Amino acid sequence: MRRILLSTAKILISAALLYFSLRKVNLYDLASRIHVESLGWIGLAIAVTFFQIFVGVLRWREVSAECDAPIGLRQGMRFNVIGTFFNQTLPSSIGGDAVRLWLVARSGAGWRAATYSIFVDRAIGLIALAIVIVASLPWSYNLITDPAGRSALLLVDFAALAGGLGFLVLGVLPFPWLKRWWGTHHLHACAVIANRVIFSRDRGPKVAVLSLLVHVLAVVIAWCVVQSIDAPVRFGQIFQLVPPVMLITMLPISIAGWGVREATMGLAFGYAGLLANEGVNVSLLFGAVSFLVGIFGGLVWIFSPEKAAQGEAPIEVPK
Repeated sequence: MRRILLSTAKILISAALLYFSLRKVNLYDLASRIHVESLGWIGLAIAVTFFQIFVGVLRWREVSAECDAPIGLRQGMRFNVIGTFFNQTLPSSIGGDAVRLWLVARSGAGWRAATYSIFVDRAIGLIALAIVIVASLPWSYNLITDPAGRSALLLVDFAALAGGLGFLVLGVLPFPWLKRWWGTHHLHACAVIANRVIFSRDRGPKVAVLSLLVHVLAVVIAWCVVQSIDAPVRFGQIFQLVPPVMLITMLPISIAGWGVREATMGLAFGYAGLLANEGVNVSLLFGAVSFLVGIFGGLVWIFSPEKAAQGEAPIEVPK
């Protein structure tokens, strides 16, 4: 019952935010701006999205190796692509991550190692995103002159950065009870692994580059979408506006970020002195690209050996 209520709440939030966001958009005008050249840009956005997934797999492999849950390159790519499908369709705060966890656990890694690999990978990605936003703050302040917009940007970013740094600090605290108490045992273990990955001479630089590249590619995808409708937005403006929007979209309060992303993008464009409806247009097409990639992920899932074997053995629930 609790899951049903949470899912219903997220659907209602997505629907409400989409409704208020779409009030700013003329869908007929948006459709009229999509032409043959637009399809080329959308196709490029889809290709960049697949490359972004591949880069994410490379980072996930580095993290998983430290969690004693090694995955192959092709296996990891298949799992991540399948995850994109469930990110778009599963009404849950964990979405595709839950499916990836299940796939890794069923592949023989075990539930604990699989859970740690997913959680640490997500945490490192969040820290990298917060760092990207902090690094671009001087330019963002020149772009966003509205005091409310500046305050919102600082609040969201430093909250994420503080959470990420607090997570890493947890892994180096010397208190024995952190390893024993049920409330901190697993979180502390994940923090230890994250520190080991980030500050490793071998893995650290690779993970840092891959993490930053994932977020830069998100900006490139948005730029391709901008070009597809000839929106009057420069690449530098997209680079400063998209990362904070992606950070807010991570909040598990909607379905696949729909509604939250559109409302936030429209607000961000408005704070930057751009047309708010263009922000919603860009967000809608950005979401459409993710949805199309998710459809491909659904096909991969249908024909995957894991799907075929799903009904052959009961799923063991970790104790």
